[in-house]
Amino acid sequence: MKGSTAYSSIQKRGLHIGLLPEMAAAVNPSTPIVLDHDLDVLPDAGRRLTVAQYAEHVADLAARLWAAGVRPDDHVAIYKTPGADHWMLAAAVSRIGGVVVNLSPALDPATVAVLLERVGRPTLLTDGTKFDLLADLPLTDLTTRVITSAFDRPGTISLADLAGAPRVKPVVRPIDEAAVITHTSGTTGIPKLVVHTPRTQGIRLVPQWRLLSLLRKKETVAIHVPFVHSRMVAAMSLALLKEYPVLLMRETDPAVVAEHFLTHRPALIEALPNSLMDWEGLTEDPRAPFGSVKVFSSTFDAIHPGTMSKLLKASDRRGALFFQIYGQSEVGPAVGRAYFRRSAHKANGRCVGWQMPLGAAKVRVVSRDGERPTEQNPGRIEVAWPGLAKTYYGEQERYDDNRKGEWWGTGDIGYFTRFGCLHMLDREVDMIPGVKSSLEIEDVVLGKLHELSELVVVQGPDSEAIPVICTHDDKPLDPARWREAVSAFPQLSDPIQIPEAELPRTATLKVQRLALAERLKAQLDR
Repeated sequence: MKGSTAYSSIQKRGLHIGLLPEMAAAVNPSTPIVLDHDLDVLPDAGRRLTVAQYAEHVADLAARLWAAGVRPDDHVAIYKTPGADHWMLAAAVSRIGGVVVNLSPALDPATVAVLLERVGRPTLLTDGTKFDLLADLPLTDLTTRVITSAFDRPGTISLADLAGAPRVKPVVRPIDEAAVITHTSGTTGIPKLVVHTPRTQGIRLVPQWRLLSLLRKKETVAIHVPFVHSRMVAAMSLALLKEYPVLLMRETDPAVVAEHFLTHRPALIEALPNSLMDWEGLTEDPRAPFGSVKVFSSTFDAIHPGTMSKLLKASDRRGALFFQIYGQSEVGPAVGRAYFRRSAHKANGRCVGWQMPLGAAKVRVVSRDGERPTEQNPGRIEVAWPGLAKTYYGEQERYDDNRKGEWWGTGDIGYFTRFGCLHMLDREVDMIPGVKSSLEIEDVVLGKLHELSELVVVQGPDSEAIPVICTHDDKPLDPARWREAVSAFPQLSDPIQIPEAELPRTATLKVQRLALAERLKAQLDR
């Protein structure tokens, strides 16, 4: 089976992550998968695998889960220490017909309890470290059973004890039924559980399959994405089907990351915007850890033009580009845009891209006041295509409230330019009176003040625009440089500087703006 044949099969029958490793092994069993960490669930597997070995491990874990009592249609919530074995366990659950419920390891116990209750007594697949964090929860009431993937605890079912369990045949879930459930970032409260089906997961591969066609050779793809995120499904699926060697990364420390990039020389890096910002310093490394990169790719959140420019200039590849995709868990990839070495620094960071070719999502901007949406009067961004998530699990009414026929409301505010570029200005809930776009201010000021590691503009208790700043190594910011950089934004209050570690963030490292605003309000009220 060739990669293109497997891809065609997915478009007809949907994407089943439980079958994906075996499909990839049929295409090319020797394709390497390298990890930058050990697998807790398989401590002897090592950090260098072939796709065939990877598929064998998934089949083995599926057999163990079956022996533990998991059956088709069972919901299995995976909440464990971060690692590539999370994705392997998810594939194993899927392989025996279970419904995967990916819970971020960044979630606190109270939120985990709410989500477990919403799912309705699922099997909990965890490890000893995370199990201990849940010690105060009534897991007997919230779950059907608890299975540990590592660091076993009394009263749980140990996957290690089930090694050698008899293999079971794959169970294929119906194409339009729930297959994988992920959750939203939780920037505005308790995360919503987003239901993905084999059909919606397969459809989302269409525009990205074309992007990967830019890589003519079978070069390494480095993936640094939360293993629980819906984006991981697409990134891993595409890399395996395209037969690209994969570097699966968990480490964030720039020094460690540099060593891996120098050793494996990736041609494509898929990473979080904030991770790429953290790695900006590597662009000055004389060893050129980004020298091999042909394509940088990022979703989740818009990235600052200055960061893109530095990364592209650090590549030695002709025609290197940064491809940004705007979307969200509920809609997948909506629009995209390529940035190039000579122009990235001049780019408008609010231009998140153009609608992609036939077979991709449709996007429109809807008026909020009856007038035509423009830059001065932005509207609500909506998306329509068959790749939309099926529902919010346990919150159908909430899902229905956000969907009008085929159109899904993203919650973002923006407009189309006359050239067809979608400009995303802000989340509607984050808009501040008198401020056109907080994100635009952040783009401009971060581009001027390289000593800033982060800048977030939030609404103060009196509706004022408060800039919260963080600097590299928490060094004091020169007030004169700040005043010069923000001279075009008189609506800003005086900045408040805090250590970057104190910024409330989601699992994908987005700043929780409402939580930050509430924290500032509490401090100012004292």
